[in-house]
Amino acid sequence: MATLNQVRHDHANMARLLHVLLLRHESLAQGERPDFRLIREVVDYIIDYMNAFVRPLERLYSEHQVAKKFKAGEVGQQLAEDYQALRERLDLLSENIDMILLDAVVPMDRFADDLKAYLDAHLAYLRAEREQLFPFFREQLSEEEQKRLLDMLPEGAQANLARLKEDYPQLYEEFEAAPSPFA
Repeated sequence: MATLNQVRHDHANMARLLHVLLLRHESLAQGERPDFRLIREVVDYIIDYMNAFVRPLERLYSEHQVAKKFKAGEVGQQLAEDYQALRERLDLLSENIDMILLDAVVPMDRFADDLKAYLDAHLAYLRAEREQLFPFFREQLSEEEQKRLLDMLPEGAQANLARLKEDYPQLYEEFEAAPSPFA
């Protein structure tokens, strides 16, 4: 079962992975060619985590009256729209990485711009979750409701990070060195 601390930890890990991608963007902007297989692994991790995280939220929004009101409200609608836009940027980034790995011609300046736009959008979304969604959970859901939500959240994030550590030790070193958003 996930705990609120685990959710915060997963959130911090996501921000740190985004920092690692930001370092790749910086090297790309300086004309260097980053390790696109590593970028592919990070993007796959993010896609898997986001898919697993959103399903429980959608279930909460469909089952809980207060959560339905939150989702229908201005803040909830904005978060949903921001998530959809973020997901579209992530899917575009994923497609571009696939094309690059297949040796298709993808203009690197366009890829760099798409990567930067995705990173900016994802960091803004994490901030919105921290500032709006998580306080909503604490303030509006009972302890039992919070526990039920946490029971539905993904637990495999740590195992996936361990796999990244094993397959990409350089990535993990950069991940460990990345600043924590909660420090």
